[in-house]
Amino acid sequence: MYKEQEEINTAILITSVIFLTVALGLILLLLIYNQRRKKHMEEKEQMKVIFEAELIKTQMEIQEQTLQTIGTDLHDNIGQLLSLTSLTLNSIELDNPDKARQKINAAIELNLKSIKEMRQLGKLLHGEQLLKLGLEEAIRSEVGWIEKSGRFAIVFNICGDRPLANNADKDLILFRITQEILNNIIKHSGAGEITFKLDYPENGIRLQVIDNGEGFEIDQLPEEQKGMGLKNIQKRAEIVGGTIFIQSKPGEGTCVDIFIPYP
Repeated sequence: MYKEQEEINTAILITSVIFLTVALGLILLLLIYNQRRKKHMEEKEQMKVIFEAELIKTQMEIQEQTLQTIGTDLHDNIGQLLSLTSLTLNSIELDNPDKARQKINAAIELNLKSIKEMRQLGKLLHGEQLLKLGLEEAIRSEVGWIEKSGRFAIVFNICGDRPLANNADKDLILFRITQEILNNIIKHSGAGEITFKLDYPENGIRLQVIDNGEGFEIDQLPEEQKGMGLKNIQKRAEIVGGTIFIQSKPGEGTCVDIFIPYP
């Protein structure tokens, strides 16, 4: 009888230990889960803060780029047109009606060109509205200003249908990436032709920017160029879950291939 009681007590003790162990295990798992969940939420919140900061930085950079473009165009294009208009009007000889009429007509034509340029600048000032119409329209507008310089032949190809829903944040980031690529081409490539390929694969958007410039060895770039150019472009693509592939060789130009999940 005593032996049976002892066995029962032992069984109860073992069962209690097992239940206690299981309970402690569950509590430990719950604590680990909560810690991991808390860490995940903190990382998610941190990513949100980084993303929002990057958006603000991108907006400021686009505004700065816009102002630089406006300043250059006012000085090099509209300023020249207005100067020619002034010179033409000042050279009018009133005692020669026929020549005076020709110069007046020339001045009117120059003035109309100035007005047209000012209207285009007005559109540029509303870059956010262009982005609301879609990335395609924003890039077309940016390319238009580069094409006006006469330095580059531009090819713009579009494949597939634009998504019905836009993602303003991703459009903003991708547009700024495009501006950075173009700045690099203008400053460093020595190219004469730039080709844009905008494609809309399933659940994504793909942009290729190809130039026929000097090209370079990516591994041999100085660190300062990597930091200010390529790394910045890659960082921005990664922020919106995208990937970027750069292919270049000396004498063979450069292709920058960007894919971003969309919308």
